Order: sequence, then structure tokens, then C-alpha cells
Amino acid sequence: MAAAYATLVSAMNIINNLHHHPRPPVSLHVKQVDSLTQKINFLLEFLQGYNPHRDYSKEADPLECRIADAAYAAEHAIESHIFDQFTNNGENMSYDDLYEALEKVIEDMASIEEEAKLIQGRVGVQHQLPPDSSRSSSILQQSSIVGADDVKFQMMDKLTSHCHDLEITSIVGMGGSGKTTLARNIYEERLIKKHFYIYAWATISQEYTIKEIFASVLRQLNIGVDENLREHELGEKLFQHLYHRRYLIIMDDMWSIDAWDRVRNYFPNNKNGSRIIVTTRLSDLASTISNSNSLEMKLLDEADSWELLSKTVFGKEGCPLELEEIGKKIGKSCKGLPLSIVVVGGLLAKSKHTRECWEDIGENLNASVNLEDDERCLKILYLSYKQLPIHLKPCFVYMGVFPEDKAIKISKLVKYWVAEGFLNAVSGKSLEEIAKEYLKDLIGRNLILRSTRRKKCCQIHDLLRDLCLREAQKERFYSTGSENVCISMLPPMSQARSLMWNVREELSPLNMSLLRIVKKTRFVQNVLFGDMDLLVNSRFLEIGFSEIGEWNFSCSIWRFWNLQTLIVHTDREAITAPTYFWHMPRIRHVEFSGLRLTDPPKDQDDIVLGNLQRLGTILDFKCSEQVVKKIPNIKELFFHNSREREDDMYYCLSNLDCLTKLESLYCEISPRSAINFPHWLKRLVFRADRLSFWRQDTLDKVCVLPHLQKLTLVLGKFNEGKWETTEGQFRSLKFLSLNCIGNLEIWKIESSHFPCLERLHLFGLKKLQEIPLYLAEIPTLREIIVKFCCDSAVISAKRISEEHEDYYGEGALQVCVYLYDDNKAGLESLDSPNFCVKRFP
Repeated sequence: MAAAYATLVSAMNIINNLHHHPRPPVSLHVKQVDSLTQKINFLLEFLQGYNPHRDYSKEADPLECRIADAAYAAEHAIESHIFDQFTNNGENMSYDDLYEALEKVIEDMASIEEEAKLIQGRVGVQHQLPPDSSRSSSILQQSSIVGADDVKFQMMDKLTSHCHDLEITSIVGMGGSGKTTLARNIYEERLIKKHFYIYAWATISQEYTIKEIFASVLRQLNIGVDENLREHELGEKLFQHLYHRRYLIIMDDMWSIDAWDRVRNYFPNNKNGSRIIVTTRLSDLASTISNSNSLEMKLLDEADSWELLSKTVFGKEGCPLELEEIGKKIGKSCKGLPLSIVVVGGLLAKSKHTRECWEDIGENLNASVNLEDDERCLKILYLSYKQLPIHLKPCFVYMGVFPEDKAIKISKLVKYWVAEGFLNAVSGKSLEEIAKEYLKDLIGRNLILRSTRRKKCCQIHDLLRDLCLREAQKERFYSTGSENVCISMLPPMSQARSLMWNVREELSPLNMSLLRIVKKTRFVQNVLFGDMDLLVNSRFLEIGFSEIGEWNFSCSIWRFWNLQTLIVHTDREAITAPTYFWHMPRIRHVEFSGLRLTDPPKDQDDIVLGNLQRLGTILDFKCSEQVVKKIPNIKELFFHNSREREDDMYYCLSNLDCLTKLESLYCEISPRSAINFPHWLKRLVFRADRLSFWRQDTLDKVCVLPHLQKLTLVLGKFNEGKWETTEGQFRSLKFLSLNCIGNLEIWKIESSHFPCLERLHLFGLKKLQEIPLYLAEIPTLREIIVKFCCDSAVISAKRISEEHEDYYGEGALQVCVYLYDDNKAGLESLDSPNFCVKRFP
């Protein structure tokens, strides 16, 4: 059903986008538009309650396939005609072929509509209730250990034991049994992080590269990685850094002895108690790696199954008595597999909390009790997928296109969903806001997890990804080529709609006119650049190139009618956008390493970039009145104005406050420049050059921004080396970072000046005599990081830690201090449970 719904919504979005485009590349016949709109809307409503398979089926529903084929045919006809128009230099093309193709689509949809009405009359259609967004599973991460606390503490004792030899411990168990959860809980324990000088996490998976494993560990250790180094050179670099240091390495989800054999020799036995933990599903592999030093994950008994299920659904509130009996039966049906319990818990949390509803879910689970482990788990997970509101199904199934165990950047995932076109527009909300709501709902159902390895990322469990791939293949929603090169929304692969990740010279020819998403940060010149002008219907382009000499960025890109996201990585200093940039009404995100904008045409006010939300990094950005009118809804802006101007009004930065929707601003300017800030600004990174003084009137404007939550000041100088805040400033600030402000010696505050502060980062403030002790009185403060500051600042941080503990209790504030060469010896003795001290390698 995901494919049928997605293609219908996508086709409707194409029609609407053409209708609202100020200069549409093609005009559709009005009667055809009306007919298509009526039939698509009917089929969308029909699918809301269509339920052909009560239980899991390996075969796709024929009616859903017909719906998907018809909607795809409409898309193909329209986009192919647009391509023909574009590639024939704007010559007037005949509309006969397009008209006939759409007539055929309308006939097919009419036939489908008749069949759908017969089904409605025969069995009725039960419309889905809207999702209860107020309810969410209490466990949004699989971080809760139920029934394994004893095992966890035994493992921790073993890791910190007095055995000096390098020990390898395997955690083995079936998929979804909690191996990674146990390893992650151990890894995050403060006792473990204090015991080991070095700790890192590497995810192996079925498809792996040893070079990337080494590079990942080195990056976690803050060691630069030269991508030109070969596998063994990276391994030797890792060996040298681990040598003589006590380390803990987690190697998660290992599938092959070959992977272990190729990395093992680069982990030295320092005779100092270093440890390696390997998680795997394969018992033979576990015994080979660690001999008898292996831990097998046991399935949960009935009591622990119910405890985990109850916590997932109700959190600390506890289960109502009338649901306890049926709840325990549901927990028992999951056969002790934690992943199944957590996913079913997510389903129950979103369902009605009535006995009748839970009994219906329990009946579906009972049908899977006597199946083999893998098939039973699949059917349990499928139940949660089947119960999803239809608008969430394409979003969930789409997760299968990402590589196994990959941390997926949420901002990028949102852009992909928007570009694919299967999000239904909602009045008053941007497509990005809708996508984030859908993602939050899927996380609340425990079908997608927030990544514990990387901030602002999410991921999906291997078993759930397998379900996505099965459903996608069954419904012909998409198929993936080798190494996730291409994504085809319908076979054959020549009809690919997305091109991602590993592009190679031997890539088979593609129909470039159909591609919507193209993502590759390193291109082989003759693979795509020669065909760049053919990507007429593209919506998301992320490309990268280097050593391009005088090659000019294709002007055709700026004329792509439906382009939404354009991301370009280059080592070139800057690319100059042609005037066409201001003629892109569909553009939403523009990201360049450096982009120079021409002034908007003065005689063309009919096109406004009303969808543009993110723009950067712009070099020498002029915020003229014309520019403000062109980008009224911008939310994120990044610019670097490097040129000194005698007239500090040259860049018109006083007009920035006219960008009333702006929430995030990164600006690198001369402190001499006059600037005003938007009232609703939430995040500000403000960078100056190292030798210039900040304008006091500028700092005063920053201090009183009522909605500012994050502030980073980089370089520049304070007048007389002093910064003093006053009452009523920074009322909403939660995060403050001061970086490399070379002359800051005195910082005076009172606790009431930062009433909401949660995190404070101080980097490279080598002249700062003391961190204000009033910080200890701020009840919301949770984290202080002090890196490369003088000894007296470190000592004051310790006093703040102690006083905050006196006020608000142990553990409320975590302080981490990084020492450098100029710090005197002995400061390491300040280390305590809530005050971590490390000397930078």
C-alpha cells in the first residue's frame, strides 16, 4: 500500500506544482487536470480504509499495483514531456502525445475507481482514525535493560578486572535480542569511560570496508584521517595511537571472521588491561574470536517481557488493571525477543487503551506463536507496519534504501522525503515540518531510533530494515542496485528515480530525465557532468568536484523547474550564481562551500523565492531591500563578508531584521559593520577576525534577543578584555560557546543573567582568569566543557562543580576539562565523578 499511496500523492503534487508555478514548463488541459484530481483524491480516500490482507502476505495486492502503475504513468507522461520541452531549446512541442497519454491514465483510473466502488459496496471501508500524536511510546531508544542488569554488571567487572592481557569478549544472540543495547549501556557508563584512556565504537555490519572501520575509530579519537592512506597505513596509525594506552573498542554487528582477521593485528596487547567487545549473531564466530569468553543473550521470561512491554507503553505511570491480563498475554506472544516487545509496545502506545483494541492486536500476534524465530519476528514487526496510518507507510518503507546500520542525518532524510514527493501538503505547515512530525511519530512507535552514536541522526534496526526491503520489493515501491547505487521506484532499473552514494565509471546508462535525487560528493567527470543539463526534473542535487580549473558550473541547473535542494561541495574559492538563481520559485535549500550572488533583477518582481528556507555560504552577502523581498521565508542563513568597506552600510546588514522568519544565522563579518538581528532569531554563530574589537552596540543587540537559545562567539576581542552582562539579558539562552577570544580576561555575570543556561563551552580562552562562580547558582546548568584554558580557569570550574553539587545534588552538572601543554602538571588530581580531566594527546 505504501507504493500506491506514494505514487498517487506524488502525481497530485506534480499537478499542483505546475498549477502554482509562476512560469510552468508545460500547461495541462484544464479538463484533464480536473478529471485526474477527482480520481486521485477518490483513490487516496479509498486507500485510507482498504485492507486486503489481514495477515502477512508475500504477494502484493493486484488492485494496489494497478493504482501505483496508473499514478506512475501520469507522472512519467508529464515529466517526459517537460524533458522534451527543455531539451529542445524551448521550441513549441506538440501536446498530442501528452494529451493522449493522460487520457489513457484517466481511463485506467476510471476502471480502477469502478472496481474500488464495488469493493466499498460489498465489504465497506473502515476509515483509519487519525493518529493520536499526544501518545508516544515511553522508550524512544532501545536503551532500557530489562532482565539483563546482572549480566551488565558482570561484564563491567570483567572489563575493569586486574587481568593485564588484552581480552576479547563476544556478546552473541539472535537479531533483536539486545546485544547492541547491552554493549551501548556498558559503553556509556561513566565508570567505564574513566577506567579506559581511549574508547571507541565501530559498527561492522554485513557490508563493510576495513579502511572505513579504521577511519571511524581514528575520528572518534580526534585524529585526522588522510583519505589517500591505504588500509594498512590507517591500521598502523591506529596501532601507534593505541600503543601503551589502555583502550576499549566495541565492534558491533560482526558477520565475518574475515573482518576480525583483518583488524585484529592492529589492536596491540599493551599488557595494561585493554579490552575489545564484539557483538554478533553467529555463535561459531563468537567462539572463534573469544574462545570461552563469550556471553549468550537469553530471551526474556514472561515476567521480564511484561515489565519491558509495560515500561514501553506506560513508562512510570503503570498499566491500568483492566489491561494487565491481556497485556501479559501480548508480552508472552513476543516470545521474549526485546525488539519485538519494544515495537509492539510502540503500537500499543499509539492505539486505543481499551481491552477490545488490545485483544484484536493480541489475536494477530497469537497467529505467529508456532512459527520459526525469523518468520515469527517478521510477522510481529509486520503487524506494527500494517497498523501504521497510510501517510507514514511510504516514509517507513523508504528507510530500506539506506545502508545497514547507517546513522542517517535527520535533516538529509527530511530533504529526501520532500524530494520524493510522497508527503501530503498541510495548510499552514511547510513540507519539512510535516516530515519531522512523521519522523517523530515513527520514532514514537519504536520503528525508527534516534542514533546514540551521532547527534541529529536516526537509524533503523537491521530486522526492521529487512521488513522495509521486503515490502518495497513486494509492492514494487523501489528496488536498489548494487552497493545502493540506484533507486528505482518501479522496474526496470532504467527508470531509476534516485542516484546515491557509490557512483563508478562502469555505471550503466540511466534515463537522466526521470532522476529526482542525485547525491554524490565525488564525481568521475565523464559519468554525470556531461549529462548535467538532462536533469530537468531533478528535485535534489548534491554534487562535489575538485581540480576543475576554469570549468563553469552549469547555468542549466538554475533553470530546473522543480529543483528544491542544491548542495555543492568544491575546493574552489567560490562559484558565482547567474541571474537565473532569482528565478527558482521551488528552491528550498541552497548550500555551497562558497557562492556569490548577483543582485536580483530590478524589473522582475513576479517571482519570489517563497519556499527558500536555507541559504549558504554566501560570500559578500548584501541584504538589500530587493533581496529581503525575494527571500521572505528564509529560516537559516550563512554568509561570510570578508571585504573591509569604509562604508559600514555597504552590506545593508541593518536590513537583516526584516527577515522575520529567520531562526538560524551564521555570519562572519568585520566587527565594524552595523547589523540588526531578527526578533525571532534562535541560533547565532557570530565570527569576527582575530584582531578586531566587537562593537558594543552589536553585542548589546545580541544580549537582548528574546528568543535566542544558542550563541557562539568566535575570535574578535572585547573592549578592555572585559565582558559584563546585566539584568534582563539572555532570557532564553540555553547554549553558550566562547571560542578563541584572545583578550578576554574578566567575565562578570550574575546567575539571573542566564536563567535558562544548560550548556557552556569555553575553548581557547587562555587569558580568562576565572569562570564566573555565579554559574553554580543556575539550576538548569547541565554541562560545562573547558578546553585549552589557563590553570586558574580550570580551578574555578572545579569550584563551580562543587558548589553546584551543594545546591542541586550530585550528578546534576557534568564538567569536562581538556588540558594542553601550557597547563601545569597536577591538575589531573582534580578529577572526580562529575569533573572529568583529560590532557589532550
